[in-house]
Amino acid sequence: MKKIFYTAILLLIVFFDVLGQSKKDVYLFAYFKNNGQDGLHLAYSIDAYKWTALKNDSSFLKPVVSKDKLMRDPCIIRGADGLFHMVWTVSWKDKGIGYASSKDLINWSEQQFIPVMAKEDGARNTWAPEITYDGKTKNYMIYWASTITGKFNETASEKEDGYNHRIYYVTTKDFKTFSDTKLLYEPGFNVIDASIVKDRGRFVMFLKDETREPAQKNIKIAYADQLTGPYSKASEPITGNYWAEGPTTAKIGKDWLVYFDKYRDHKYGAILSSDLKNWKDVSDQISLPKGLRHGTILTIKPSELNKLLKQ
Repeated sequence: MKKIFYTAILLLIVFFDVLGQSKKDVYLFAYFKNNGQDGLHLAYSIDAYKWTALKNDSSFLKPVVSKDKLMRDPCIIRGADGLFHMVWTVSWKDKGIGYASSKDLINWSEQQFIPVMAKEDGARNTWAPEITYDGKTKNYMIYWASTITGKFNETASEKEDGYNHRIYYVTTKDFKTFSDTKLLYEPGFNVIDASIVKDRGRFVMFLKDETREPAQKNIKIAYADQLTGPYSKASEPITGNYWAEGPTTAKIGKDWLVYFDKYRDHKYGAILSSDLKNWKDVSDQISLPKGLRHGTILTIKPSELNKLLKQ
């Protein structure tokens, strides 16, 4: 049955090639399942609403770095060099992140551990790293959420193991040498899961307000003229009366489609906007592989999907 299904997909790709529509990108969702112990999972979509798992929802890359050997929160971007660059959370309590690159999303480079918080004695974690490329400076910015013991005590809470995050970053041109770690965003509250995209001449940061008392647990937006900031005050929540995390975006024409994990409800949600101000809930229109957890959306070419479908 699986072989018949994939054959049909391949025939559709050939059909679109014949029609001259093969330049239209396909959406790819990089994600993890369970605790991230088995590694990278991929799903694809033609319309960014209905998603199908690839490789029978088995792993494309198993994690090997850090003592915990996890691959949570994978973020993949296509670099200016044509390679796919990926970072991920290696552990709940480590001071670094994982990194690997690939030409085709199938064969990956040797996995590296990047110790981005190693110089911070009080750093407790390094969660949900992402990468955004700045075409103006030719730099990649890697950013993530960390709690550093003793910092930002004004927003500290005893609940949820006392975690009190801010967003930190490094920059790199080659993923071999990195700048010193710096603070990227201090919104005046516990913040995690930043995801930054470019919108014409500005950068848009989707983020999770992690405040526990009184509970926020929602997605907000901040803006900056430069990738490294400074970023604006966070907006009002763009998600509803539920706990949400792990935002990732897909651009469909002029519309912004933001996916997020309704993690208390054990399902995904999505909202749509043309202006980043007025949002419509489209959660009832999406379909995702069972068990999909926090990840990121990117676009690939039909020819690249063709290779993935053969795995």
